[in-house]
Amino acid sequence: MSFSSLQQYIIKICYGREKISRNLFRKFYTDKKVKENLKTKIITKSIERLIDKGLMVGYGMRTTKKWFIREVRLTNQGKKLWEDWLNRKQRKLPV
Repeated sequence: MSFSSLQQYIIKICYGREKISRNLFRKFYTDKKVKENLKTKIITKSIERLIDKGLMVGYGMRTTKKWFIREVRLTNQGKKLWEDWLNRKQRKLPV
C-alpha cells in the first residue's frame, strides 16, 4: 500500500500517541503556498481515506449530511501497516 506525502505525515504524527487534534496536521503546509480553505479540504479528504481503509478512527460530531472530525487515532492495523511500510523503506546493510 502506498501513502501520499500528507498521509505519511499524518500517520507519522499519530504513531505512538493516543488521540491527536487534526489542527496539528496544518503544519504540513507551512512552507507550501496553498489557500487556507483548500488546506482544510485536503486534510479532511486524506483523513477520511485513511479512516475508510481502516487505518484510523475519527472522533467528532456527525450531522445528517456531514462528519466534523476533531481528533483521530491510529488503529492497531494502521500501526502495523506503518511499521511494515517503514521497514520496507529501510535499506539493509550488506554482511
